[in-house]
Amino acid sequence: MAISKALIASLLISLLVLQLVEADVESSNKKNGYGKKIDCGSACLARCKLSSRPNLCHRACGTCCARCNCVPPSTYGNHNRCECYASLTTHDGRRKCP
Repeated sequence: MAISKALIASLLISLLVLQLVEADVESSNKKNGYGKKIDCGSACLARCKLSSRPNLCHRACGTCCARCNCVPPSTYGNHNRCECYASLTTHDGRRKCP
């Protein structure tokens, strides 16, 4: 009888801990911008509209947006608004994302 009470108590505690960890992961994902998917197509069209090579820009932006779920505002710069987007680099060490 004592073993079954201890088993039930430990099961309830472990379920509570699991629920708390899951809630913490969800809140940190929302804080980092992973909570809601953005429309990469329209965000990249806006980002690349003044580019001299729009197809190349849109392709690179789409790749970066798919990985980071973020595109910096305006047509140039503002990489600090999206850390993941700014951190992606090519093999040469240059920024991958326009």
